[in-house]
Amino acid sequence: MALRKLGDSAYLYPGSPSTLIRVVEGGAVIVDPGHGSGRHKDLRREVRKLGLEIKAQLATHGHADHIAVAPRIDAPLFMHRFEFSIAESPLNRELLTFGSKAPEGFLVFQFPEEVKVHAVFEWGDEPFGLKAVKLNGHSPGMTGFLDEENGIIYAGDAFFGERVIEAVGLPYLVDPELFKASIKELQNYAEKGFLLIPSHGKAVKDEEALELLDFNLNRVEEMENLIIELLKNPMGLDELAFRIMGHYGVEVTPQKLALNLVPLRAFIATLYNEGRIEAAVDKGLKWKIRGD
Repeated sequence: MALRKLGDSAYLYPGSPSTLIRVVEGGAVIVDPGHGSGRHKDLRREVRKLGLEIKAQLATHGHADHIAVAPRIDAPLFMHRFEFSIAESPLNRELLTFGSKAPEGFLVFQFPEEVKVHAVFEWGDEPFGLKAVKLNGHSPGMTGFLDEENGIIYAGDAFFGERVIEAVGLPYLVDPELFKASIKELQNYAEKGFLLIPSHGKAVKDEEALELLDFNLNRVEEMENLIIELLKNPMGLDELAFRIMGHYGVEVTPQKLALNLVPLRAFIATLYNEGRIEAAVDKGLKWKIRGD
């Protein structure tokens, strides 16, 4: 796969996730090194073609598919302080998706290798000249990296390509309101003409970017209404997830069901806290419209 030149000093190496390569004084910084048996070798090769060596690694967040090869690249790893414990603990990564230690081979990205985070940053900091932008909602410390010089923002998993959402059903998130706020923040950058790069999906700009952001936002807002409609009949989380995946024509597999249960729990918590639904015990924990 060939590098895509994004500006005078930025390149994109395609994949899922794609990796941003930013030329800086003394070498190159890569954002979201990714996963895969040969990924680290590919990145080193492409950076060397530019006559550079990898100086540092930045990560948008600590999910395994974004950082699995980081230990195989001889460069320090930086990420937001809310994410380092997720990155450094394989068990914490499983807890975020499964709620406990996950069965072996059950989750899509389940890596036993330990990842060392060498330094943390705060939103608003500018590690290696890239401004860390608060785009949480997908994960606690989800961070976008703004490169004003090249007119781009690497947005990580703050939004997704259309095919990714259609394949799974729900955007993966841990807080719907934060996820929506991050989409609206990205809309501001799109309106200013920045190129927006999701980790999973193609880079988009101008009207195409706004349309894709709207697709993500509409799916989240649609989900809230769909849950309310479905909970006119009390049901548990598994049944609710199964019904939602059927609504969107998504193939139900154990892995996809497990992934969808994470954002679904977040939606349930939001609706419960707003007083729109309530819990009931009927041969298991079920949820229903409040007052029904």
